Amino acid sequence: MEEEKRERISFNNGKWETPDHPTIPFTYGDGIGPEITAASISIIDAAVQKAYGSEKSIDWLEVAAGEEAQKKYGTGLPDDTLETIKTYGIIFKGPLTTPVGSGFRSLNVTLRVMFDLYANIRPVKYIEGLDSPLKYPEKVDMIVFRENTDDIYTGIEWPYNSAEAEKVREFMKSSMNVNIDPDAGIGLKPMGKAKTQRITRMAIKYAIENGRKSVTVMHKGNIMKYTEGAFKDWAYEVAQKEFGDKIVTEADLYSKYDGKMPSGKVLFNDRIADNMFQQIITRPETYDVILAPNLNGDYISDACGALIGDIGVLGGANIGDSGAMFEAAHGTAPKYAGKNVANPMGILKAGELMLTFMGWTEAAALITKAVEKAMKERKVTPDIAKFMGVEPLGTKEFAQYLVDTIKSA
Repeated sequence: MEEEKRERISFNNGKWETPDHPTIPFTYGDGIGPEITAASISIIDAAVQKAYGSEKSIDWLEVAAGEEAQKKYGTGLPDDTLETIKTYGIIFKGPLTTPVGSGFRSLNVTLRVMFDLYANIRPVKYIEGLDSPLKYPEKVDMIVFRENTDDIYTGIEWPYNSAEAEKVREFMKSSMNVNIDPDAGIGLKPMGKAKTQRITRMAIKYAIENGRKSVTVMHKGNIMKYTEGAFKDWAYEVAQKEFGDKIVTEADLYSKYDGKMPSGKVLFNDRIADNMFQQIITRPETYDVILAPNLNGDYISDACGALIGDIGVLGGANIGDSGAMFEAAHGTAPKYAGKNVANPMGILKAGELMLTFMGWTEAAALITKAVEKAMKERKVTPDIAKFMGVEPLGTKEFAQYLVDTIKSA
């Protein structure tokens, strides 16, 4: 489509205004990315066409990123790609490679910080048919709000033997009488009040607007008092000052309401991080919206995914006030690339989230129902088929099954 004819989603203080034929940039990604992204786009297009006919459609615009871009342009994120994302404010992204220990900085983190996509939102709900380690996996229905731009993911760190690390050691000793071992790498863990408050605000608004029962702050504030402890305190400040008529703290629940939640209110509480991991296993039904700093949010998202039996079926939304990025929760899985065995459900679920944020909920619902039908009828890819003891479908065949299911809905 010609540039002047393309339509853009507009973002006004977090509110989306979606035209009937929006242009959405996308990148296939690395490893299994091209296969699962192509499969997901075909399913999304089928759902949009079924729901709206010719009245609505997505104009997909491919951009270069990742390993192929690195080879061709000398960078994993070419300037043209960044400008395109800036122009349209959104990207649908296949998984991108991040080398461990060396190489370029995580492209995912770069995009999140560059476009201030401060909330990583990851729903985790059991799908009947998955092989879960829990006795009652149907009790799992949580959504994680992970702060996306702060904490140790800012990447402020130095090797133990660097000149910078030595300067930090000297400063800490001379100015604060703090000794750091000479063989220790050094990193900083910034955690800001404004960043904490804005994601708290988003999480509480989401809980209220979507009828969720609770928001739980996950933190390690008993040890890191001025970072994660402050995260907790700032979160409570927003909850009580801005949503006092909508929320009930756990303390008030027992002191004022005799332990019985008043109708129409959202419970706001907190849990220490290590205890939280126990709680989501032993009492998953008591947790709903989980609000966490960046690192804790990373951990708990994957742990929640394990509860339903397969992190590969999780998708995520990265949301800011003026843009969004949608991606699968898993990595590139290069050993499975090109073999037509990868499960596209992770990035498909990200696409379902994208449709929801666009306001195209009818199309999103068609994808949800098609996936549920596939699971019940055991029409699944090898990663799930091996637990069901059934003949697997390839990536392309699974996608076609979902497309056919949607068309015949």
